[in-house]
Amino acid sequence: MYLLLQTYTQGVRINIKNHGNLLFHETFLPLFYRILHSSTPMATFSKTQLNYPHSSTKTSNFEMSENQSLSHDWYFEETGVYNSRHPRIDIPSDPFLDVVSCVFSHKHNGKTALIDAASGVSISYAELQPLVKSMASGLHHQMGVSKGDVVLILLPNSIYYPIILLGVLYLGAVVSTMNPFSSFSEIKKQTLGCHVTLAFTFPNKADELSSLGIESILVPENTKFDSNQFRFTPFYKLISSDHELVPRRTVTLDDTAAILYSSGTTGASKGVVLTHRNLISGVELFVRFEASQYAYPPEDNVYLAVVPMFHIYGLTLFTMGILSLGTQIVVMKKFSVDEMVKSIDRYGVTHFPGVPPLVTALTRIGKGSSGKRLKSLKQVSCGAAPLSTKTIEEFMQSFPQVDFIQGYGMSESTAVGTRGFNTPDVHNYASAGLLAPNMEAKVVDWVTGSYLPPGKTGELWLRGPAIMKEYLNNVEATSSTIDKDGWLHTGDIVYFDQDGYLHIVDRVKEIIKYKGFQIAPADLEDVLASHPAILDAAVTGDRDEEAGEVPVAFVVRRPGFEVAESSIIDFVAKQVAPYKKVRRVVFLNAIPRSAAGKILRRQLKDKLYSRL
Repeated sequence: MYLLLQTYTQGVRINIKNHGNLLFHETFLPLFYRILHSSTPMATFSKTQLNYPHSSTKTSNFEMSENQSLSHDWYFEETGVYNSRHPRIDIPSDPFLDVVSCVFSHKHNGKTALIDAASGVSISYAELQPLVKSMASGLHHQMGVSKGDVVLILLPNSIYYPIILLGVLYLGAVVSTMNPFSSFSEIKKQTLGCHVTLAFTFPNKADELSSLGIESILVPENTKFDSNQFRFTPFYKLISSDHELVPRRTVTLDDTAAILYSSGTTGASKGVVLTHRNLISGVELFVRFEASQYAYPPEDNVYLAVVPMFHIYGLTLFTMGILSLGTQIVVMKKFSVDEMVKSIDRYGVTHFPGVPPLVTALTRIGKGSSGKRLKSLKQVSCGAAPLSTKTIEEFMQSFPQVDFIQGYGMSESTAVGTRGFNTPDVHNYASAGLLAPNMEAKVVDWVTGSYLPPGKTGELWLRGPAIMKEYLNNVEATSSTIDKDGWLHTGDIVYFDQDGYLHIVDRVKEIIKYKGFQIAPADLEDVLASHPAILDAAVTGDRDEEAGEVPVAFVVRRPGFEVAESSIIDFVAKQVAPYKKVRRVVFLNAIPRSAAGKILRRQLKDKLYSRL
């Protein structure tokens, strides 16, 4: 999977320069927590470049840190290697360091660590580390969990989630996370695949786990302690254990820390094995490095955690990285537009990592609030799926004071890849940003295997300390994804521009091949999104005896609008090269998407084949 982060900057005028590639459109998903495989892209990016006149520092909501500087030697034609334009940074190298000790080794002045958005119940930074050690102690002495045992977390977001996860890791055990709305068959596959010995979950999943022979610890949804809720007594006993009795353990950087399931660059879901070194790299190269780019103290920030903690993005951010900074995290268990807005205003949220439907919802609220609400926001990050240029423009008009960046990462890269950063002189909003420190990349022609320079489009390869160890018990999938030189073949089609910014074009496996021409579905989805009668759209290829494949558009009409198939075909044909023309249109009530907003193209293809 890969992820997108996007952020918007104050006091600038939008000027869209179209390079002939991708713009996007998406609609709000009312059910945020649908089944989300960690392979799901946390976003795709437009190849379109958004160039803005720079704003003055007087009106901008970002300040450049002294730590932010760029070098110039970033592409080497002889080897085809792209290096980060950021200076290398030192990451911990003690071979006996675990990620939990790393997180708590960083000093800060943070007060409140986690706060439940609904109830206001909070956990302070003074309480956090003792609670984590109590969890580790209780897991060992009460539940018999030891180093190497796999513990499943089958929960939505909760202020207890980081305590559970860090407690497991501190003990030297292995954590595996899942979407709480996973089906029984999915739970069975994952728990059997990684040999889960214990699970943390809500009551409605306990029977399913019990039928698989897995003992469950029930975690209370209501964060206020209630002594009458006897079914939660085991959980309260765990976090009340003596934190001084954590057993002696030896955890190394290369020990397995987490197993997250992903479909990878292709195929069925596989267990992504991440080590303590990988997780530390995620903390240092993604979260802490990004924080170092800004002049304001991280203790002054307040993050809203709506992005699921079971996903690599939420896991790296909210259960580890941000907690190392002393930043406050406001946790939402369930998504609701009204509650989201109330939480932002109530707690003074400054940073909001989200997904496109949330940005769309915020935009609607911003248009109708006349600047009276959501005034605390400094940064809105959008991940998990693409945003159309129109949505970006509308958001910026509604929230001109809010900063905007994009980033790229995968489960297989521990959410580390590229990150955007706006300066008073450079605003490259449509890109996925610059390579993270200590990371290398190549762009490779997926047909010839040749390495490609800036401006040329090919498959992205990544290498660095955040790259996963392997796919669990799957040598073939591992060797086809990570080559002998350590390069992770992402399956994403990209290019670097002349300034070193990454642009994501599409997925190798999603390219439509029409009479030898290659068509990126997102190109056509961008055009369709600009049609006034189209609410949502997706494109996939259909088999054709003569052409090989032809583009087919799936369209959701806007309420109150009527539009015919021929009209849509003509609309697209006027804006693209002849070989890119849409050949058929299928009208749907909704485009199938994952919880992250990713278009489920396999389901679209199934709809095509079912009509034959």
